[in-house]
Amino acid sequence: MAGRAPTSEHARRAATQIVHALREHGHVATFAGGCVRDELLGLAPSDYDVATDATPDRVRRIFPHSDLVGACFGVVLVKLRIEGDPVVVEVATFRADGPYSDSRRPDAVTFSTQIEDAKRRDFTVNALYLDPDGSTSTIAGREIRGRVIDMVGGIPDIESRTLRAVGDADSRLAEDHLRALRAVRLAAKLGFTIEPATADAIRRNASHLRGVSRERIGDEIRRMLAHPTRSRAAELLRDLGLDRPVLDPAGASATGLKPDRFGPGLVLSRLEPEAPPMLALGAWAIDLGIPLLQAPVDAFIRGCRAALCLSNDERLELHSTLHGLRQLSDPAFWIGLTVARRKRFAAGPQFPGGMALLRAIDVPRASSIASDVDALALTFGGLAPDPLVTGDDLVEAGWPPGPAFKRVLDAVYDAQLEGAIVSQAQGMELARGLGVYK
Repeated sequence: MAGRAPTSEHARRAATQIVHALREHGHVATFAGGCVRDELLGLAPSDYDVATDATPDRVRRIFPHSDLVGACFGVVLVKLRIEGDPVVVEVATFRADGPYSDSRRPDAVTFSTQIEDAKRRDFTVNALYLDPDGSTSTIAGREIRGRVIDMVGGIPDIESRTLRAVGDADSRLAEDHLRALRAVRLAAKLGFTIEPATADAIRRNASHLRGVSRERIGDEIRRMLAHPTRSRAAELLRDLGLDRPVLDPAGASATGLKPDRFGPGLVLSRLEPEAPPMLALGAWAIDLGIPLLQAPVDAFIRGCRAALCLSNDERLELHSTLHGLRQLSDPAFWIGLTVARRKRFAAGPQFPGGMALLRAIDVPRASSIASDVDALALTFGGLAPDPLVTGDDLVEAGWPPGPAFKRVLDAVYDAQLEGAIVSQAQGMELARGLGVYK
């Protein structure tokens, strides 16, 4: 099934074929969830889910090329090809959920009816169904291909761009506290307002995120930070009292944060739309008021690694970004560097992220440094030329490897970066003068 990702239209066609096949075998089947919401909003869903009264075993008999991935939740992945593109569609059996004693997942589920399936979903706009064969609907001034089935008041909320919990908001949030973060992400991404009762339930029941693993929290935060609406997401996290439980679950407050130092979400809002998550996390730290000193920065990084389950690569990226900004924001730092050191820093891992944040904080200083780097890039060899002299060259000249190699190679490379030497012969002559060999 390897290949390119299916287009939204191919995914819709695959889901429609599955709906038709299930109906031909006597079952109820419709599109469900986020794909319906997105179509109503004029967005192109990346995937389509199908909900049905057919049990998982029945679905697998109808579709031999399928995998059971959630036996207790009745979820089957059905695999099809549309014009050569592999498409995987999630097919779930209508269900009702039992109690959520761990505030994460239901203790038991019962295969049930479509209305019960709608009632157990998180938000009204995610509890809509679509019959792709029904007559065209017009909702929020937009024609929809098919008949929308709304059992919980989701259509009015789509039209008013409101995110509202299904049924009792306290119950929905108490069932799974991750829904608090999902509400923030969806409201920011879709430009929705969180309905007051739902927002109050988040503050009351989910601010401590009980029962939610740090991995799941980290995944939701990455998705928020990767989206251009990241600034709005950060504002909602703050307004709903979720920023501390996300970043400082122990309540240690050891990072010395001073919120709104630059204004709520200001630095985040100034990033490029495609900014990667760790750059955005660094910008969020600045918006929260982290002091640009080594100890607070290191404490924040350690806290994020535990709170968001950062990988080693993510931790290093965040470290480079924040420490790059810490140095570049010091007026004396760049001025005090030699040409060689400026080139080394500009070609190093701390420069890209540090400069991206500096541009969001201090445009004149960032522009001045960028102009200087552009000029350095035009000098002999550019910012990071291949070294004229290597350790192999020294060994070939007869000097055994040893501790002095790095010192001498660094000095020769610095001279190359400064433009003091422009050939290997000059580099070897300088090495001789530094006493590596006679």
